[in-house]
Amino acid sequence: MDQILNKQHVFDRLDPLWPEALLESIQRHVAQSSRKLVVLDDDPTGAQTVHGLALLSEWSVDKLTTELQQSDTFFVLTNSRSLPSQDAQTLALEIGQNLRQAAALAGVEIAVLSRSDSTLRGHYPTEVDALAQGLDRDIDATILVPFFDAGGRYTIDNVHYVQQGEDLVPAAQTEFAQDPVFPFSHSLMPAYIEEKTSGNIAADQVVCIGLEVLRTQGPQAVTEILMGAPKGTAIVVNGADARDIEVFVMGLLEAENRGRHYIYRTAADFVRVRAGITTKPLLAPEELAVDTHQGGLMIVGSHVAKSTEQLSYVLELTGVERVEIPVAELLDNTAQAGVLATIGAEIAEKLDAGKTVVAYTSRTLQAGATPEETLLIGKTVSDSICEMVRQLPAQPRFLIAKGGITSNDVATKGLGVKRAFVLGQLQPGVPVWETGPESKFPGMRYVIYPGNVGSPQGLADAIKSFGG
Repeated sequence: MDQILNKQHVFDRLDPLWPEALLESIQRHVAQSSRKLVVLDDDPTGAQTVHGLALLSEWSVDKLTTELQQSDTFFVLTNSRSLPSQDAQTLALEIGQNLRQAAALAGVEIAVLSRSDSTLRGHYPTEVDALAQGLDRDIDATILVPFFDAGGRYTIDNVHYVQQGEDLVPAAQTEFAQDPVFPFSHSLMPAYIEEKTSGNIAADQVVCIGLEVLRTQGPQAVTEILMGAPKGTAIVVNGADARDIEVFVMGLLEAENRGRHYIYRTAADFVRVRAGITTKPLLAPEELAVDTHQGGLMIVGSHVAKSTEQLSYVLELTGVERVEIPVAELLDNTAQAGVLATIGAEIAEKLDAGKTVVAYTSRTLQAGATPEETLLIGKTVSDSICEMVRQLPAQPRFLIAKGGITSNDVATKGLGVKRAFVLGQLQPGVPVWETGPESKFPGMRYVIYPGNVGSPQGLADAIKSFGG
């Protein structure tokens, strides 16, 4: 079993970073290339490192063609992590086929990125394989980059870690590995890939690009490793700093210029670097302000331990009105409609009085006997939350949704968002959208707060950012 390590001790022994900042060079390469970057996001939190990009919640050939004609990089919100495996595969196949047609109509080349969870959950490799099939492209390899600095997710010596306090905990020893839908038992990435591919890619076939290469040998060495990798394999990229990812991306772009084709399966930091996007200061209060007498609304659906801990700090805030959403009653078909009507009316009344409201699902996790049943329970709860949002009679001063699936469904089903815009981040790893004109509340600041991100006081601080 991989050991729990002290982060500072580990980082102190690492080689110094590659001495040259490479983002400007990446920007020049991206600008000179006709290749557009399309990010398929399996929940809506993947925009947590970027700004100034569009997000689509629909993927018809027409919509994709239009976006490819006007954007160099954009997101497609698939929410596939909330789907059963077969449905996720079907969706990935459909989007791959539509992207292939749209790229031909727009007359552009595309690179496709499957953005997923930095704690290794999600439909890997099945949706990536289906996506490749839909694109009908000769793929040389799948590239995995789970590094995500704001969340404390680091890959060192090919082991993926989740920071908890001062320690680096191997991912397989965290609660995320016990996810009833996406369990896994290995933190060593080659072993994880062998596990997830059911042995179709053996651990000793995985190509790993380590920190020694990224910090002492540089982009040219990366290119040579990529050019020499066996066709059809998986390539793991280690990362403990954004500079490591810059070095890898420079080498990657050169390999692509030489004719290699990849699908990327990564966390959010890779998205920013591959797109050549600079970092931006956190959004200031004046960028978030909305002139309304209505109160603000926070919805907490995520059940991971971090979310529950953060919720406890929110509930201690003076002046916050709490509304508990009883999950067991929502699962009772005879009681559901009445519960929704009662809770919806209570929330609307408190918001109209200018109160800050936190509506949260009861904290006892309702799990099914199978992963499919668990997903169905989650869908029922999420659909109920969306119905409450649809019933809101007026725009809240702010809307914060906690949890990836919750925030996606609130956006697309509750608010009717078809196209949104990423303004930036409220906190590290916490994106803020501006909703489109077609949505229930056009131009609203909508905060997507990932379930597994933030300090214990993070949610409470988010409310304070809006003056709540």
